[in-house]
Amino acid sequence: MQVKNFEDLEIWKDARLLTRGIYRLTKDSKFSKDFALRDQIQRAAVSITSNIAEGFERGTNNELLAFLYIARGSAGEVRSMLCLLERIPAFRSINRDLKALKPKAESCSSQLKGWIQSL
Repeated sequence: MQVKNFEDLEIWKDARLLTRGIYRLTKDSKFSKDFALRDQIQRAAVSITSNIAEGFERGTNNELLAFLYIARGSAGEVRSMLCLLERIPAFRSINRDLKALKPKAESCSSQLKGWIQSL
């Protein structure tokens, strides 16, 4: 089956769910004073879906690959920030949420790696 729209891609759907989770997480009052951290993790999450979509729409494998690498880097950035937040005492009360999001980010990275390798 050939995918016609990026919205039909499982990786795009999973990245969208990760982004929703990040936005839910950053509504917590812990982020109210740390605008830079909140902005960075939100932008990194949005970057995953955006780069998948842009690469898909470009229409060439070379451009798709370039954007998938960027998306994978953004997934790594989200994972890194989640790991960092787990270790900051001020965010201890949301550790369960952080731990729940980490596998979603790891899955996005893994799916992107598989897609990249297949191309």
